[in-house]
Amino acid sequence: QVQLVESGGGLVQAGGSLRLSCAASGRTSSSLSMGWFRQAPGKGRKFVASITRNGLNTYYEDSVKGRFAISRDNAKNTVYLQMNRLKPEDTAIYYCAANPGPGLGGDNYWGQGTQVTVSS
Repeated sequence: QVQLVESGGGLVQAGGSLRLSCAASGRTSSSLSMGWFRQAPGKGRKFVASITRNGLNTYYEDSVKGRFAISRDNAKNTVYLQMNRLKPEDTAIYYCAANPGPGLGGDNYWGQGTQVTVSS
């Protein structure tokens, strides 16, 4: 069983930055594909970014390309999401996801979520 704990959310003004962290336990993170999803009020959970197990490949949803950067430190079993030039539409609960397969899928492990609020 994999446990994921997110941190780093909060309230920030538009144009500001936040860095989210997700610490994995129960399995070494180097064996996990990991990523981030978000759920805005009244909407479904949507993909934001992901990173492969070795950290060599990253993927982003179009609206965050050039503003967000996902990275991982397998020695610390942690994945990060650096969010720059934040916009009010980035406001959401951000969830960390992990999967022992080559990518994220329908059977991901999930964290409890961390709230990100961007004020205009």
